[in-house]
Amino acid sequence: MDEFDVGRTLLLWLWAFGLAGIEIEIEGGRGWAERMPTWFLKRGRIGRIYGLVMGHRPLTGYHVFAFTIPLLIVHLPFGFGLDWSVEAELSQLAIFFALAVIWDYLWFVNNPAYTVRRFQRGRVWWFEVPWVWRFPLDYYTGVGLSIALAGAAALVAGDPAPLRSHLWLLAGLFVLTALAVLASPLYHRWYRHMRRAGADDRARTRTYPPPEPEAAWEGGVPDLHPLDRPSEHAGTP
Repeated sequence: MDEFDVGRTLLLWLWAFGLAGIEIEIEGGRGWAERMPTWFLKRGRIGRIYGLVMGHRPLTGYHVFAFTIPLLIVHLPFGFGLDWSVEAELSQLAIFFALAVIWDYLWFVNNPAYTVRRFQRGRVWWFEVPWVWRFPLDYYTGVGLSIALAGAAALVAGDPAPLRSHLWLLAGLFVLTALAVLASPLYHRWYRHMRRAGADDRARTRTYPPPEPEAAWEGGVPDLHPLDRPSEHAGTP
């Protein structure tokens, strides 16, 4: 129990909860940036590699930042006095992959368009991967990778403490997530309450368009023709 840090676990879980909440507010029920004014990429070398790693999901401009910023945040301890080492780097990456799973699942738990009951195989187009029990394979891979990274940190350190600490962190994150599942109807009620008829004050807010609205893509069919041109490496996969 010495490796179990309650405050750290709670703060990290609240961070994941907050990220899920931000994405619910931005995306509504249409996940993986489906209706957002961002770009999708499945073609080209980068699009294909990303699809292979991410279960055939498209890379989007939104997710470039949505993944990069949390990854940078877990490295903040190095800017506040923690000495960088291979062991510390592996431990921080282990935290990132664990939180990525928790944050993603909380999106479904708290999103009234899904909820735990409707989070099922065949109902999430960006999880067209094998499912084991009630979860997509990606969740098991993410948790497994986080444990493997923590185990590698323990090997580098020559001490099992980093792995034990990470396992306690995972246990705490899972318990808090289970509690969130039980409390999720309260979140759904609040979510719908803030969107009840006549509650939104958008009409009372003075807004005006940006100076150059044509300069940003506002939907429709994006122009992807440059990717269709024959490449000089046209026989390369």
